[in-house]
Amino acid sequence: MEVKIVNRSAWPVPEYATKQSAGVDLKANIDEPVVIGPLQRVVIPTGLSVALPEGTEAQVRPRSGLAAKHGVTVLNSPGTIDADYRGEIKVILVNLSDMPFTVNPGERIAQMVIARYERVTWNEVVSLDVTERGEGGFGSTGNR
Repeated sequence: MEVKIVNRSAWPVPEYATKQSAGVDLKANIDEPVVIGPLQRVVIPTGLSVALPEGTEAQVRPRSGLAAKHGVTVLNSPGTIDADYRGEIKVILVNLSDMPFTVNPGERIAQMVIARYERVTWNEVVSLDVTERGEGGFGSTGNR
């Protein structure tokens, strides 16, 4: 799939790290380091804008290394970029640790996955088919 991208960042266009990578890394397009205090959130620009094909979305997801090593994650994960959005991609980071974290210019702050989706037509009914799980909610499977 070909996607048009405008790159106003100081960094190259995102690339897949390996042949089977699902996502590309998004980098902080900032002029100077940004410190995120404990339990603080910040919006970090990437300098990138995209024109996604109809029927696709971009999902902005956390980087596991930032989360595991520093407690820093994407707050609205996954963030959705709709196909008709043309603005700059920005990432909402939150520091869930008890130590300040510094985001440096060009640092990999999130990953972006392009995915296809389908729109639905709702068929309003009075009841739903019965299944083995039924109305069992959170944590209800595998507890028998």
